[in-house]
Amino acid sequence: MTAPSKEPWCVKVDTSLCMGSGMCEGIAPGYFQLVDNRAQPTRPRVGQNDLVLEASESCPAEAILVRDERTGTVIAPREH
Repeated sequence: MTAPSKEPWCVKVDTSLCMGSGMCEGIAPGYFQLVDNRAQPTRPRVGQNDLVLEASESCPAEAILVRDERTGTVIAPREH
């Protein structure tokens, strides 16, 4: 697992795309929760973390966006 970093990532969920599958909460329970059948990040800023990446990459609706806060570069989901 990647150690937390001082350079945070921004985590956003597009609730208009979210299907409420709960995969993100199952993969990264400390980082996502379901509210009214839609995922929400528990923290909008996180240090680099493999669980957050896995949750974003596993989202069936590709509703989770992870960006480098400093550069704005999209970290996940990666284009396939």
